[in-house]
Amino acid sequence: MNWEQIEGKWEQAKGKVKEKWGKLTDDDITQINGKRDQLAGRIRERYGYTKERAEEEMKAWENDVRW
Repeated sequence: MNWEQIEGKWEQAKGKVKEKWGKLTDDDITQINGKRDQLAGRIRERYGYTKERAEEEMKAWENDVRW
């Protein structure tokens, strides 16, 4: 699934994001509002990941997410 599809279905994606990255708060997810760069930044902040690691995780998640 590409990010445009995820962004378009953000209300449904919120739960999947929370399952994958449990350290993200509900406020984080609300503020992200489907924006990929915002999600990457919050993942880096909450998990202490490098930009590259956050991107790798997000790409893997995008490829694996199923509705």
